[in-house]
Amino acid sequence: MTEIPEHLLKRAAAARDKAAETPAPAEPAAAEPAAAASDSRIPEHLLQRSKAAKAAQTGKAGAGDEPAEASAGAVAVADKVGAVVTAPAGVGAGIPVGAGPGGHTQRLLTVVKSGSIQDVKATPVDKVHTWPHLLAAEFVAALACTAFVFIFSVFVNAPLLELANTNQTPNPSKAPWYFLGLQELLTMFHPMIAGVTIPGVGLIALILAPYLDRNPSNKPEDRKFVTSLMTVHLMFWAVLVIIGSFFRGPGFNFVLPWKDGLFFEL
Repeated sequence: MTEIPEHLLKRAAAARDKAAETPAPAEPAAAEPAAAASDSRIPEHLLQRSKAAKAAQTGKAGAGDEPAEASAGAVAVADKVGAVVTAPAGVGAGIPVGAGPGGHTQRLLTVVKSGSIQDVKATPVDKVHTWPHLLAAEFVAALACTAFVFIFSVFVNAPLLELANTNQTPNPSKAPWYFLGLQELLTMFHPMIAGVTIPGVGLIALILAPYLDRNPSNKPEDRKFVTSLMTVHLMFWAVLVIIGSFFRGPGFNFVLPWKDGLFFEL
């Protein structure tokens, strides 16, 4: 709540003391309205209107009617400090001009501090520009990877194997590592199931995942369905690749790599 300035509080207290010290006459005299009009800042025509409204209200009250409208029963006048003074209908009837409840001669509504109503501060957002922030980081990462591969190729020898012999099939004959999961499925199911049905069901499930879970959140704890589906898919395929790479020997039979050796070449 806005604090009221000290000078306005002092002015209001002085006005209340002055109103309390002024004795109210028992009966209004004929010259009192004129004296009140000369001492107050209320124009003469407003005082005349207040008298007429008071007389009309008195006549209606005697007949059992409701009081007149608020515009006829009271006159709002602004004093020099910007406060609002209420002049009741009893002006000229022994009530001080501009007196409110409890004999107060002025009523301070509020003091509003001046300031801008427009927010000029920029709202922070969790976004950055693609250039130079993202592309600069990606360019540095690409340079680092290229340098690592170059240095690795200098110190590590990677000779080519001998020429392929069309009359001799290597044993075991394994597909590249990214197809070893599919080759492992062929040892367990019919080719139609292992090569078409199971991979097709997995791909369709991944395609429909964004439509089944429409949660806009990017937090993993809020996307439990999609996270579980992707985790099951990756673990299923990773297990098949690991078995085909390290646990299959001659004749694609199951072997233990720490006992029979490793039958896998990059």
